[in-house]
Amino acid sequence: MSPLELDFDSCYRAVSARDARFDGRFYTAVTTTGIYCRPICPARTPSSRNVRFYRHAASAEAAGFRPCKRCRPELSPGDPGWDQRGELIGRALRLIDDGAADEQGVAGLARRLHITERHLHRLFVAELGAGPLAVARTKRLLLAKQLLTETGLPVTDVAFAAGFGSVRQFNATMRETYGFTPSELRATAAGRRPDSLTGPAGALRLRLHRREPYDADGVLAFLAARAIPGLESADGTSYTRAVPGGTITLTPLPGHVALDVTVADTRQLARVVARCRRLLDLDADPEAISEALGRTSLRPLVAARPGLRVPGAFDGFELAVRAVVGQQVSVAGARTLLGRIVARAAAPDGLFPTPDRLLETDLTGLGLTGRRVATLKDLAARLVEGRLDLDGGQDPAEAVAELLDVPGIGPWTAGYVALRALRDPDAWPAGDLVLRKRMAALGIPDDETERWRPWRAYAALHLWSSS
Repeated sequence: MSPLELDFDSCYRAVSARDARFDGRFYTAVTTTGIYCRPICPARTPSSRNVRFYRHAASAEAAGFRPCKRCRPELSPGDPGWDQRGELIGRALRLIDDGAADEQGVAGLARRLHITERHLHRLFVAELGAGPLAVARTKRLLLAKQLLTETGLPVTDVAFAAGFGSVRQFNATMRETYGFTPSELRATAAGRRPDSLTGPAGALRLRLHRREPYDADGVLAFLAARAIPGLESADGTSYTRAVPGGTITLTPLPGHVALDVTVADTRQLARVVARCRRLLDLDADPEAISEALGRTSLRPLVAARPGLRVPGAFDGFELAVRAVVGQQVSVAGARTLLGRIVARAAAPDGLFPTPDRLLETDLTGLGLTGRRVATLKDLAARLVEGRLDLDGGQDPAEAVAELLDVPGIGPWTAGYVALRALRDPDAWPAGDLVLRKRMAALGIPDDETERWRPWRAYAALHLWSSS
């Protein structure tokens, strides 16, 4: 298979300079070694006549290349371009990260996206050089490689955590694809695990890499101000919350974020990792954002916080409920109301209520107006019925249109959900009072927001965090 069409000279310059801006955007395969690497690999730059460039790790593996043990492609941040373009293939990749292909197969993945399996395969081959099944398999293998290298999780548990049906299948796939077995990789990694990978007793610790600069203080402050009592907590150093079957703690450290996770079922790990990355906006391109917004009236704010991120959501429905409850009340008031909802409607494990559970729960007497309760029930019903998908399957514009069709949800609420749950980098919560006050104080006219495209979500965070 021939490599995908990438600008060879630009890619080779990035590799020669070990330019971190391109990490996760493409991979370099070396024909003389059969290895593929990240653009930042510290190994000697290969001759240009011996390299091929691929948009995705799966396309490099489909061409017969194995991941580098030195730069470890499994640690690459994601390509931020998919979120920015909002295309179907980007949504498909998000669902694969979330485990949809492992749980529902490619046919189920296509149904979530409302297209045929054949069309989905054709799009993947055209854009990435590998089909969705190959992409899902590469995701599983790279997660397994990280677990084998960074944790002491038994090989059997690693196999199931990475989505394999059996240890035999796991062993065979890794040997066929990488040329070594899980046990052989574990043996070579033994004794080389740094102290920073040692988490609390009973917890697995994984590294979540990000692009620099990264405004960890801003992310933690944002999450701490909105932490729902009984579900999550945050301070200046870490963020903790309940997840299905356990808990997670995210701690920003130099160069990465440490994820400490305890789950009863290791098959949840892939989904947890993917959602943590979105929650902390680890795949953003801060230099591109700062360069664009730095040429506008926001220049002083951008200079003050060049690594600012847009905190995402661990669960799309949870975020939508937050947005509805937060209408026309303070952040502190919304926290109180959300804490009451969790206390009454949460499942026995303390998780935020699912749409089904919220529909069944009596929400009277919690301080919510009758209209607000009706809005929450209508919202939940649309998710249960499949008319609304807030976790990646639905086109963002269609999801926003469906949200706006819910009585009690207006442009601000829909924009806030698009900004955090749908990961639309150009979302704008129209009518937000704080944004209007900050813009007025800075002398920024309303029509200036058009100059902030396609990064209006980040412009909103700059204004919110400056107040």
